[in-house]
Amino acid sequence: MSKTIVDECRGVLHVYSDGSIVRKLNPAFNIPVEENGTVLWKDVVFDSANNLQLRLYKPANTINSKLPIFYYIHGGGFCIGSRTWPNCQNYCFKLALELQVVVVAPDYRLAPENRMPSAIEDGFMAVKWLQEEALSSTEPDPWLSHVADFSRVFISGDSAGGNIAHDLAVRLGFGSAELAPVRVRGYVLLAPFFGGTVRTKSEAEGPNDAFLNLELIDRYWRLSIPIGENTDHPLVNPFGPHSKSLKEIDLDPILVVVGENDLLKDRVEDYATRLKNWGKNIEYVEFKGQQHGFFTIDPNSQPSKELMLIIKQFIEKN
Repeated sequence: MSKTIVDECRGVLHVYSDGSIVRKLNPAFNIPVEENGTVLWKDVVFDSANNLQLRLYKPANTINSKLPIFYYIHGGGFCIGSRTWPNCQNYCFKLALELQVVVVAPDYRLAPENRMPSAIEDGFMAVKWLQEEALSSTEPDPWLSHVADFSRVFISGDSAGGNIAHDLAVRLGFGSAELAPVRVRGYVLLAPFFGGTVRTKSEAEGPNDAFLNLELIDRYWRLSIPIGENTDHPLVNPFGPHSKSLKEIDLDPILVVVGENDLLKDRVEDYATRLKNWGKNIEYVEFKGQQHGFFTIDPNSQPSKELMLIIKQFIEKN
């Protein structure tokens, strides 16, 4: 009996009827890497057991002696994406140079081979790696320790990465005491990928030709949530029937960003509104006319430039 494709994600992930999975090595976004020497980078293994690496970036010419550290956790619906993809790499070059930060871009295990909570756990491991670096008195990596300010860390995540960043904000709480001497100062959630069994208006009415349409949203969740669970799982829906209330949890400042035309818009806005109403330090920014992933799809657009300034101001005031 011949096997057939039952699921496919952006041409790079194919799931077959017999349960086998084929991943293409080529990135889904095959664009040129825009490297001009103004930013240095290197790869580091942060979890040898799962063979996970992160990519470090820093400006080649640092003005200040110590720079803040800025995590960028990539998106891809928990199913695709990599620190090595050109769209991720180009955005990290921009972040390092324009924000004057050390960028940490970790990979995480992908679904459906590794369903949630694997990616969430890997996000935590990537941050614990930084603590190990900060505490290493014997062999600190000079590439990092000479320029990085471990007491000024910001954790950003894009789409699925934004979901991971949210989970870290809740897990670490205000002051990130368990990471000492590393101190997280704030989180940047870029169109965080949340879900739920009840459709929002923006999900139900979003166009089929959207970059992230409803069919793809449903497919990502189907492939990534634990078998037997639905999209009200606490890691998918922060306000689901089984989710722990965030009302009493003390959080560090969070910048929440979404495009007006993103199908996730209503869910992201609801997230920011609820947390703000509970007294959390939340800044919500909605970009008119923009779709999901606008800042990596066209990092030189006017809205993308505005976003970079908003992130820069967020870093400066926290």
